[in-house]
Amino acid sequence: MTAKEPALPRKPRVGVIALLAIVILVFAFAIGWLGYATVAWLGYGRLQVDHRPDPLLDHFMPVYDIAERHEIRVAAPASVTYAAACAFDLQRSPIISGIFRGRELLMGAPHGTALPSSPFLEQILSFGWGVLAEQPGRELVMGAATQPWQPHVVFHALAPGRFAAFNAPDFAKITWTLEAEPLGDSTSLFRTVTRVQTTDGESRRKFRRYWSVYSPGILLIRREALRLVRADAERLYREHGVIAAARCPATAHRP
Repeated sequence: MTAKEPALPRKPRVGVIALLAIVILVFAFAIGWLGYATVAWLGYGRLQVDHRPDPLLDHFMPVYDIAERHEIRVAAPASVTYAAACAFDLQRSPIISGIFRGRELLMGAPHGTALPSSPFLEQILSFGWGVLAEQPGRELVMGAATQPWQPHVVFHALAPGRFAAFNAPDFAKITWTLEAEPLGDSTSLFRTVTRVQTTDGESRRKFRRYWSVYSPGILLIRREALRLVRADAERLYREHGVIAAARCPATAHRP
C-alpha cells in the first residue's frame, strides 16, 4: 500500500477574504470617525476655529464658535474657477449623496426626494439660504439662521443688514463662502470658509453635540466639493480659455 499524501491546506475562499477586508475597512472608518468626533467635542470653540481675516465675511460674522477654511490650488484663472464654483453639482458625487443619506438615517429623518441634477447654488437658494454679499468673479457669501440638530432642517434667509444683529434664542447662524483668489494669469486658489455662531447657551450645547457627531461628514463634503470645482474649472479653462469675471447665474437677479 502506498502512503497517503498529506492533505494540502485549503486556500481561503475569495468571498471570505473580501468580507474580511470590508469589515476591516468599516472598523477603521468607524475608529477614524470616532476619533475626529472626540477631538471636535473636546476642542469645540478652540481647535476648529480659523481666525484668519476675511473682510467680506467679517462684516457679517466677526465672532463665531466654529470657523473652517478649506482650499485647493487650481490650474485656471480666478474668473474661471469662480464660474465653475457657481455651477458645480454636488448630486453627481456618490460620496456626498451617501453622507446625506447617512445623516437622514442617523437623525431619523424621512428619506428626501431625489433632487434633479442642477447647480449647487440653485438648490441651496431653494432650500432657504440667502445671499449676503458678492464680489463678481471673486467671492460669494451665503448665510442663514437654522437649527441643524433637528431631523428636518429649515433654513431662514436674513437680509444682509439684519444678519449680524440676529440673536433669536435656540438658533445657529451659519455663513459660508465660495472664493477664487488669483495666484497668476492661469492659476488660482479656490477656497470655502464656513463660520457658525450660536445665539444662546442652549443652542451652543445642541450645536456642539451635532457638530461633534457630524463634522467628519461635513469635512468630507468640503473636500469632495474642492475636488469637483477644481476638475470643472480646469476643464472649463481648457475648453473655453479665460472668461470675464461675473456674478453667479443663480444670484445675478438678486440685489
